[in-house]
Amino acid sequence: MEKIVTLLWRPDGQPAQDYAKGLQEKTMPHLQELGASKLKLCVEDDAVAAGAGLRMNPQGPPKAAFVSYWIELAQDRGPLEAALSEASAGLTSFLVVESQPIVNTKHLVAPGERTPGFSQVTCVLAKQSIPYEEFIRIWHEEQRPCAIETQSTFQYVRNEIVRTLSGDPPPWSAVVEEGFPIGALSDPRVFYDAVGEEDKFQANLARMMETVERFLEMPATDVTAMSEFVYER
Repeated sequence: MEKIVTLLWRPDGQPAQDYAKGLQEKTMPHLQELGASKLKLCVEDDAVAAGAGLRMNPQGPPKAAFVSYWIELAQDRGPLEAALSEASAGLTSFLVVESQPIVNTKHLVAPGERTPGFSQVTCVLAKQSIPYEEFIRIWHEEQRPCAIETQSTFQYVRNEIVRTLSGDPPPWSAVVEEGFPIGALSDPRVFYDAVGEEDKFQANLARMMETVERFLEMPATDVTAMSEFVYER
């Protein structure tokens, strides 16, 4: 089995909620019919509108959705990509290696229902001044405890990019999914698990910034807040 993640762009002029509804009601069921397993959709919609301030899209138009699924052979993804392309203005797909430093065990819902909170979907580029092995070491050994100890994260999925399958994206190294409480969309103190504790907020923020700047090219970081819908775990 191989895991594929696909970033989607919304057609110009189409409202976010309408685009999200079309993916949920038409495209995701079609992908399941085509054999996609462990299917997940993250998409911008009205529920995450308050998270516009979290957005970082330095390379171009913001991505509007993220789809992940597993199939036996990535080379056989053609019909699935065709279905995604039909619903979008553009896409790019990656073959990835998945790991889950934080598994969501707190906010589980029925298949296809919206996961409480929101998913922050982030495309990252390894710091170019350090060896790739050091990027992995810091990411896995230092950033994991930092994320757990400084944020209100209830889910953390690392999708390390093996290679680009379609599209012409920036040279990202990974796509990261992080689950947060809905209040973190607009309140950084909720995000950093420090409501009513200013000293803790400042310390957590400083620790996180120091850690990510050691292994990521921060100007290349692409961030979008999305609603998550899991169709099969």
